[in-house]
Amino acid sequence: MFANMLPEVTTDLAGLEEKAAATLSPDALGYIVPSAGSGATARANRAAFDKWQIVPRMLRGSAERDLSCTVLGTDMPAPVLIAPVGVQQLAHPDGELATARAATALGLTYTHSTAATHSFEQVAEASGTGSRWYQLYWPTDRDVCISFLKRAKDSGFTTLVVTLDTGVLGWRPKDLDRGYLPFLVNTGLANYLTDPAFLAGLSKPVEQDPAAATARWIGMFPHVGLAWSDLPFLREHWDGPIVLKGICCVEDARLAVDAGMDGIIVSNHGGRQIDGARGSLDALPAIATAVGGQIAVLFDSGVRTGADLFKALALGADAVLIGRPFLYGLALAGQSGVEQVMRSLLAEFDITLALSGYGSPAELGPSSLLPA
Repeated sequence: MFANMLPEVTTDLAGLEEKAAATLSPDALGYIVPSAGSGATARANRAAFDKWQIVPRMLRGSAERDLSCTVLGTDMPAPVLIAPVGVQQLAHPDGELATARAATALGLTYTHSTAATHSFEQVAEASGTGSRWYQLYWPTDRDVCISFLKRAKDSGFTTLVVTLDTGVLGWRPKDLDRGYLPFLVNTGLANYLTDPAFLAGLSKPVEQDPAAATARWIGMFPHVGLAWSDLPFLREHWDGPIVLKGICCVEDARLAVDAGMDGIIVSNHGGRQIDGARGSLDALPAIATAVGGQIAVLFDSGVRTGADLFKALALGADAVLIGRPFLYGLALAGQSGVEQVMRSLLAEFDITLALSGYGSPAELGPSSLLPA
């Protein structure tokens, strides 16, 4: 405003989806925006935030704020990470490369999805000196799994995020009615198609028989048979922190502690996996009370604004992962769009913190909120 300039991307974070939808192709729009089934879980995610109201406190002497924190050995300028989101080329040709560059520019941690359109190595080059975590969709082929973990470690990814809630893709009518799944044309399989263990199982190079590569991926992606007893396998092949993503109940959170995990992410995959599940924020307080302080408790699903970020941290999250909002920014303006969305989110959070009487996210707690 001082420079008499208008923002390239809207600062109305709640309105990002509508703006991005106007720029996305029908296939991209159908894959990125909708959720599982009737969308009830996605609605529950948003409704959960409306159940809480911020309680502003005055004259608290918080002229300056410090948003910085350290999560599982990763220093962060704020308790915010880029969530793992697959197939980002659907939003923009640069896909994950643009997102990784934006994260580094802002000092934020980028989390790389197994279902990416760019490989570990490409993203690591784009990320440069930035901090980065790796999200694993655990393949049924153990050699491929070991290879993924090695490549991620060699590429400078420090923390492993294991997604538990996607042993098979959820019931997504928008994709089913269009007969569309990007992976069936090998989009989103860059990590697989550049992996020596994966390629060793093909009789021909991918370019000569792309259908065979697709079939090999199909044979190793659905993995609904994973059990808690499988987790020691990861410890054998990963020497950094391990976080379990998709925890929605206290019992599973306690099992994660018993299994020696370093952290959990309270998440229902943004409502994309199970229709009719509880909102993630509804699950967070009891989980944070049960295991907070024993392991890191992170959160995602339904976060759209800085006020949402405030509420999740007040209810016990150590940090929050941002998914769809940054992807909408990517669709609207590439790397610059991601940067603008994340800057807006952090700015709104900082203002909300200041106006509510706090100098640091660490000061937030249940007393910062009241039930609506």
